[in-house]
Amino acid sequence: MLNKTAIPLTQAKAGATITLAEIRGGKEIVRRLVELGLTPGVHLRKLQDAGGPVILAIRDSRIALGRGMAEKLFVTEEER
Repeated sequence: MLNKTAIPLTQAKAGATITLAEIRGGKEIVRRLVELGLTPGVHLRKLQDAGGPVILAIRDSRIALGRGMAEKLFVTEEER
């Protein structure tokens, strides 16, 4: 089910605390992202996005995602 309020991760502001709403991709991409701990409902923070890889803080880890993969992640920004 598509979440109509979710935006692509690449459009979220750097420094924002966000919640992963859904992954829109094929089985292999979904499997790989889940292996990295990116499951719907997880809270993460977008640390850096300078036009290249997107760096995320998730739980006690930092991960870098290529832009193509980051565009398949749809997130909602948390209210402050």
